[in-house]
Formats: sequence, structure tokens, C-alpha cells
Amino acid sequence: QVQLVESGGGLVQAGGSLRLSCAASGRTSSRYTVGWFRQAPGKEREFVATINWSGGNTYYTGSVKGRFTISRDNAKNTVYLQMNSLKPEDTAVYYCAADLDPRLIVTTHGYRYWGQGTQVTVSS
Repeated sequence: QVQLVESGGGLVQAGGSLRLSCAASGRTSSRYTVGWFRQAPGKEREFVATINWSGGNTYYTGSVKGRFTISRDNAKNTVYLQMNSLKPEDTAVYYCAADLDPRLIVTTHGYRYWGQGTQVTVSS
């Protein structure tokens, strides 16, 4: 029983940056693993990044490694996705998700709770 709300999406030029936020409410004291996924028009939802409950372990898909950074501030019940050097192919609706599994999770079906998504558009 946790609610997730993404924010921070928008329109940015190629090479620019955005920071997405995932704010949680409800049972936020639990040790949730959190992930970011994205879905472009006509494509399946794909994994982007994940972080464990303490923030000490992270994992990224190869296409964003070195450009994106996932982090969390548990005092604020918020997980962030800092996106730098954005490319047009990063354009998608970005979703955050959470689960009580303590392991890093890279599959859509591995997460129980999902936010509504926020649009990121990168122009060339």
C-alpha cells in the first residue's frame, strides 16, 4: 500500500538535462526497491534504472549508463532520476515503480506498485 507520483518531465533539447522525482506516500517506512522504466510510442515498457532501499546499490540499462543517475532521499520519501546528455531516443513516458523485494529488479513484472508516468520529450 504505497502510492507513487512522478514529476519533473518536460521538453528539453538534445544534450540537456532533466531531473525526475518519484514521491511516495502511504507505507513509506518499508524498505522498498525502486526502479525507473520508460515507454516510447509503439514500444514495450523497458527498464532504465533501479536502486535498493539504502541507496547503496544501483543498476542501469546500458543505453543510459554514464548519463543517468538514480538516487533516493528516504527522509523525503523520494527517488530521483537525474538525466544528463539527453538524446532524442530518450523520449518516452517515464514511470517509477516500487517493490518489497530487497534485490535490484529489472523486470516490469517484478514491481508491485507503479506511478502514473511523466512525459519526457527530447528534441533534436
